[in-house]
Parts: sequence; structure tokens; C-alpha cells
Amino acid sequence: MPVSQPRVAVRTIQTASPEATRTLGATLASAARAGDLIALRGELGAGKTQFAKGFGAGLGVTATINSPSYVLATEYLGRLPLFHLDLYRLDDAADALAGGLLDERQAAGVTLVEWAERFGPILPAGRLDVEIEGSGDDTRTFRLSATEPGFERYLEAIR
Repeated sequence: MPVSQPRVAVRTIQTASPEATRTLGATLASAARAGDLIALRGELGAGKTQFAKGFGAGLGVTATINSPSYVLATEYLGRLPLFHLDLYRLDDAADALAGGLLDERQAAGVTLVEWAERFGPILPAGRLDVEIEGSGDDTRTFRLSATEPGFERYLEAIR
């Protein structure tokens, strides 16, 4: 069950293509700081991995970013380290903790979590929530929610 979190600020934006979704991710990465967590939510095919590819590119990651569904977590080097987690195959927070998906190294980089709702009660309070609606050839609607004042910089990056 998703954890309800008060929102400091919310912004909605639409993208009409995978390229536009990657551009949105790259733009938001310009606001990234060490220790940030980006929580991605959306159905299969919504564009979470396309967003991650763009975010990584915005951090200067040159490696190919793929969905880490089978390995659960992948680390990439860029301006800040990018820790890309995919919780699709996990049932709940206990599985994530048992799998060692959260550790102190992430304080030095940005953690981007696909299927973040599976963290449940252990999802950090301070984060940027990215909720994606749409799939297939549909336009995507991104609802960006800063859960603490420090995360409003992501919303300001796309103005």
C-alpha cells in the first residue's frame, strides 16, 4: 500500500514521445544533488525506464541504462553516481531490505527507484515523486511532487 505523504509542491507535464520523456528526465537531472531519491510510479510500459535513461544522460552517464528488473539495482557513474533500482519483482519493503537495496553509498549519489511504492513504509520522506500515467503510444502525463521544500528545485528546473 503506497505511503501517503504531504506534498510541498506539485507540477504536471506531458510528453508525447520516448524522446520527450528522456528530455524531461535529463532536465530534472540538472537539479540533482547527492542523497536525493526519485520515486517513480506507473504501470508497465509507462516510461519509467525512458525517464531513467534521460535522467542518467542529464547526469553525464555514458553507459547504456536498462531496466534493472532482474538484477534489482545498477550503479552508473556520472556527475553524481546514479543508483537505479527496480522493485517490480519484490513484494514489499522487507524484500528490499533483505536484498540490501538501500545502503550508505547512496548518500553520495542519486537513487532512482522504479516501482517505489513497493518500499512501503521505508520510503524516505524527502524525495521527488514522479507518477506517470499512460502507456503504449499514448501521451504520458507526469505528476511531479516535491515532498519537502528542498525538492522544489526539481519543479523549478522545468519552468
